[in-house]
Amino acid sequence: MVQEKNITYPTDDKLRKKIINKCVKIAEKEGLKLRQTYVRVLKKLSYDQRFRNHPKNKGKSQKADNKVKTIAGRLVRELVRKLPTDTKYCDLLILFNTILNQKRSDKNKIYSIHEPQVQCISKGKEHKKYEFGNKVSISLTQTTGVIVGAKGFRNPYDGHTLEPTLEQVEKLTGKKIKTATVDRGCKGAKLINGTHILIPEPFPKKITRQEKKKRNKSFSRRAAIEPVIGHLKSDHRLGRNFYKGVFGDNINLLLSAAAFNFKRMMNKWKSSLLPFFQNLVSIIISILSFLFKTQNKKNMVFKG
Repeated sequence: MVQEKNITYPTDDKLRKKIINKCVKIAEKEGLKLRQTYVRVLKKLSYDQRFRNHPKNKGKSQKADNKVKTIAGRLVRELVRKLPTDTKYCDLLILFNTILNQKRSDKNKIYSIHEPQVQCISKGKEHKKYEFGNKVSISLTQTTGVIVGAKGFRNPYDGHTLEPTLEQVEKLTGKKIKTATVDRGCKGAKLINGTHILIPEPFPKKITRQEKKKRNKSFSRRAAIEPVIGHLKSDHRLGRNFYKGVFGDNINLLLSAAAFNFKRMMNKWKSSLLPFFQNLVSIIISILSFLFKTQNKKNMVFKG
């Protein structure tokens, strides 16, 4: 599962324009005079970048993109020359240079200036091909459906997330996990630290009918995690993470999982304690009505 970060859909042109705006703001804040702010030039270039998918506009839009990149590089180099060497903007200027020098096929690309740790994770679906955030592993009990483990990662292979996730579950529950049922995306090891990993696949010939029935039931219960993921994303703010950095990713994940468990517990209490409170309210109402009637009888005045 992917926990999306609160960033816009990243494009190279969008990042370069943000670099230009931030360079101008840094110069104003530090009292530096730039040779040119390129406000009017960028406005004209934005007209050339419109309708870039039209065959007649491709060359014009590409030239405008290259011009925006050139302007961003000029402003960054001008700030490097005019700012002192021990300035507080050193890390930010290095980040700007990394963004301007990165290419399409590079690994560990930067997709956001204020969230450089964001990963591009391929979803593989037509309506949303990519998600920008970090990977998340959720662990449920097979019978009760309580979340017993929630761990965040960057963008590793799904099979490599099993071992740290199982370690977290064993640490939180204090019990050794005998079997873990996962989906086909976690193909790899069948045994991790004494825990048997079950993946939906054709059964071996020597397996008994009872064991087949048991595994089929386990695989059916594994699918129960899908609606839980949907509720975490839509009801408990896992679909959009507003906290900053890697620490914020982990905090948002833990708060979402805790909220899901707490809401589930409240629903259980509501179903079990609601009849008791209904009876209690009816008893209190009957007592109050009886007292009100007796008080009215005492205050009644009879005329002869």
